[in-house]
Amino acid sequence: MTATLEPSELLAPSPAVATDIRIGYARVSTDGQNLERQIDALRAAGCRRIFAEKQSGRDTDRPELAACLEFMQAGDTLVVPALDRLSRSLQDLINTVADLRTRGVGFTSLHENLDTTTPGGRLVFHVFAALAEFIRELIVSGTREGLAAARARGRVGGRPTVVTPEVIRAARDMLPNPEASITAIARLLGVSPGTLYNHIPDLRELRATGRARHQLPAASTT
Repeated sequence: MTATLEPSELLAPSPAVATDIRIGYARVSTDGQNLERQIDALRAAGCRRIFAEKQSGRDTDRPELAACLEFMQAGDTLVVPALDRLSRSLQDLINTVADLRTRGVGFTSLHENLDTTTPGGRLVFHVFAALAEFIRELIVSGTREGLAAARARGRVGGRPTVVTPEVIRAARDMLPNPEASITAIARLLGVSPGTLYNHIPDLRELRATGRARHQLPAASTT
C-alpha cells in the first residue's frame, strides 16, 4: 500500500531528528554502462554505504534498491545521483519519497539538487506531487476526448494524443542531461519514447549538445 501525505505533512521537517547517516543508491540500465561515476559522486556526498545495481529502470524487481530501502532507518538520508536512477515515473518517485517520509527518512538527489531535509526541497516535492496529479488528469482528459472524437468518426477505441506544450517543454529541458535516458524522461512525463521522437524534431541534436557539454574538460585554474 502506497503512503499518502497531506500538503501540511509534505512541508513538515523530515527527518525530525537527523542521524547524519547518508546511504547511497546507484543504478545503470545495462551491463555496458559504468557505475563508477555515480558511485564517486555518492562517496563525495558523504555516503557511508552505497547500494548499486545494473538493472533497467522499468524493472519492478530491483533487489539492491529493495535492500537499500530496507536498510534505511529513521533519521537517515537516502542519496541518489539523479531522480531517474531511483524511480520509473514521476508518480513512482512521489510514492517512494512519501514512503520514506512516513519512516522518518530524508531524500536527496544530487543532480537536481533536491533535498527533503530542507524547506525548499520539501516544497519542490510538494509541487512534484501536484504536477503528477495534473499530468494524470491530462491523460484521463485526453483519453476521454480522444475516444469521443473516435466515436464521432465512427471508430471506437484508438490511441488519443496526450502530449501538451507543457510536456514538450519539460522534455526539452531534460533531454540535454546525458544521465537521463530518453526512456526515463518519457516515463517521468507519462508518454512513450516514440512520442518524444515524433514531437521533438531536434531531439538528437539536444542529446548531442548535452553530451558534448558534459564531456568538456574543466577549465584550468593555473
